[in-house]
Amino acid sequence: MSLDASPATTLTMGRVTLTVHDLDRVVAFYEEAVGLHLLRRDAASAELGVGNHVLLELRHDPTARRRSMREAGLFHTAFLLPSRTALANWTREVMRRQTPVAGASDHAVSEAIYLSDPEGNGVEVYADRPRDQWRWENGAVAMTTDALDVEDLLAASDGAPWTGVPEESSVGHVHLQVGALDEAEAFYAGRLGLDVTCRYPGAIFFAADGYHHHLATNIWNSRKAGTRAFPSTGLSELEIHVAPARAAGIGAGGESDTQTPLTLADPWGTRIALLVR
Repeated sequence: MSLDASPATTLTMGRVTLTVHDLDRVVAFYEEAVGLHLLRRDAASAELGVGNHVLLELRHDPTARRRSMREAGLFHTAFLLPSRTALANWTREVMRRQTPVAGASDHAVSEAIYLSDPEGNGVEVYADRPRDQWRWENGAVAMTTDALDVEDLLAASDGAPWTGVPEESSVGHVHLQVGALDEAEAFYAGRLGLDVTCRYPGAIFFAADGYHHHLATNIWNSRKAGTRAFPSTGLSELEIHVAPARAAGIGAGGESDTQTPLTLADPWGTRIALLVR
């Protein structure tokens, strides 16, 4: 598996890092409910993902302030499965385990099911529809929030035994809570150079390379939120892998590599590590 889907891909999402109080319980959730594979674990942290690729890092800090759901930070981490069949197989496993589900939506560009981890971090597991089915007009993609036809999705399962998420899975996008949409747009479009792909009541979606969204920001729970106070539970950092040309435009330069990231912070203190690939 390669993070570089094609030479034309200039941006992909990397690992998401969360700070947690109960490392054992949260690791178990991402292994059992989400299906990530445990790649490394010690008393202080754990890395989960697919193959040799870390998608999620959990850092143990029992003394960290517990994050309020009304402050800036993570809305959800969205794990992208490689096919509708994989999403159907995962959904069958969720039903077999009777895992609590927070929602299930048809977004026109994708089908998604939502969970919440034991410490309140949102999780989306989704599969994209084929790109030729996405509808674009004037640079904006049509995304909906309709009820998911679960029975139709389950019919796409091939009945294969569930052994965790397939190796081609990735972090497809990260959705953030912010204090104000205009400031979010100034940073994520203006500073990071992402395209605005959709405006939705209380939310803006951003992407590169014609994707529906790599990042989203909303004020549904966090309107007028101030700068985050660390250490706290929840989102610690997210990685974004960028091609040299895009990195130069952001100001990361072309000489960095994946071992020497440029770390920025959005207006609410959420840390973003840019790694040049």
